[in-house]
Amino acid sequence: MTEKPSRNEDEYFVLQEAELLRQQRAELRRKQAEAERRTHYMKCPKDGYDLTSEGYHGVTVDSCPHCGGIWLDAGELDVIAKHGDRHGILGRIFGDVMRSLRGGHHDHDPDRGPHLA
Repeated sequence: MTEKPSRNEDEYFVLQEAELLRQQRAELRRKQAEAERRTHYMKCPKDGYDLTSEGYHGVTVDSCPHCGGIWLDAGELDVIAKHGDRHGILGRIFGDVMRSLRGGHHDHDPDRGPHLA
């Protein structure tokens, strides 16, 4: 003969199932957020094209070869600022970036140079 579970047992299993569902949903949300981050990684925020990275005078600059946008990661502007002569280092970095961008094909006005984001 099978015994009928007590009310406490029923509540226990309902709570266990609810907790399991909560954990599975949280894991699914985490995986979805991670997948979305991967689809945006190293993509231009302006037009969605792949960004390229290049080092200039100790700073890594991410740029979009399509629109000419230039992006710096957190702390990279501080590295530039610490060099003292801001115009000198900025001029060298962005001069190098602009020369490298002009060497390739762009769909932006070459006379205006890259867009600084």
